[in-house]
Amino acid sequence: MSVRSYEDPCGIARSLDVIGERWALLVVRDLLLGPKRFNDLADGLPGVSSNVLSHRLRSLTEQGVVRRRDLGPPTRVHVYELTEWARELEPALLVLGRWGSRAPLPSTGQFGLDSLMLSIKASFDPATADELSGTYEFRIDTDTFVAEVAHGSVQIHRGTTTNPDATLTTDIATLRAVCNGQSPLPEAVRSGDLLLNGDQQPIDRMTHLLVSSFFHQGDHPTCDSADADAR
Repeated sequence: MSVRSYEDPCGIARSLDVIGERWALLVVRDLLLGPKRFNDLADGLPGVSSNVLSHRLRSLTEQGVVRRRDLGPPTRVHVYELTEWARELEPALLVLGRWGSRAPLPSTGQFGLDSLMLSIKASFDPATADELSGTYEFRIDTDTFVAEVAHGSVQIHRGTTTNPDATLTTDIATLRAVCNGQSPLPEAVRSGDLLLNGDQQPIDRMTHLLVSSFFHQGDHPTCDSADADAR
């Protein structure tokens, strides 16, 4: 497969020369929160074939968007991560996500984990930073994300942190159900499908940060009603 070019000197056209191929921008999206192995990328992009994904990664690497890093022994595996140049795409991707959220949902397909976590960043209101300030861990199946709210922004990355203010532990199916409004947050807590740990105020801040990413204020169950017994 050859890389096509618009042969247009405009910066937008030149950007599309680099990231405009099908799946390329979604690869960038799925690397925004941290490095991934090839199989992890493939799992997050269920519609892409291994051959196409390999080609996109090779092309993005050649273009300076992605780099491959060997983890070394004892893992003997390598991961893909964004370059500093590619990380500059994050604001544009968040704006694109907000813009696209007003388009009709497809009849098939589900939100990926990275998409759900990025939605927190895309919908974050800096005016709420003071009241939501804190460091929170989201433990979803085998993935862990850290969200830090401070100085008018929220930063999210893969990994763990020491002494988070609150933690949320669940599986991807439950997270999707809560975020889609199919399972009210208090019900997920009472059933044991979603566990909250920490003092009540940080828990309220963390769950508000999550749930408000997918519903307008007043359209979702309040975080205050989450069962404290689950802490």
